[in-house]
Amino acid sequence: MLSIGDKIPDITLQNQNGDNVALSSFKGAALVVYFYPKDNTKVCTAQACGFRDNYEEFKNAGAEVIGISRDSSSSHKKVSDKRKLPFILLSDPKKIALNAFKVPSALFGLIPGRVTFVIDKNGVVVHTFRADFNADKHIKSALNVLSKI
Repeated sequence: MLSIGDKIPDITLQNQNGDNVALSSFKGAALVVYFYPKDNTKVCTAQACGFRDNYEEFKNAGAEVIGISRDSSSSHKKVSDKRKLPFILLSDPKKIALNAFKVPSALFGLIPGRVTFVIDKNGVVVHTFRADFNADKHIKSALNVLSKI
């Protein structure tokens, strides 16, 4: 897993609208990048809705939120529309981001892990958090760190 002090990789993935999004395009702003296993599952939905419900706090802290999973852009579009998500979901079917961020697997390697990275305006990881089955702690942890940078 990327560690505190590591620069994030410059990768480009498709968002829920099918547009290419480069992480480098966010340089100059803080980022909260969270990896989750699967759209439309109980914990993943709770996590996405938690980020949605606290999105204004993230924006007020100067951060953008980005969710990444292996699901397709069309799957992300359905989730984003249904749950009214105001942030970007990126599709990573080839595990480009998962591998670049070195996200560990969960459940004996059966599913991708649930990891949140807080990245400063220079593209440097300032916080990592992993809790595979507790979505709420990801939001609280990220907001706590953002309040200090």
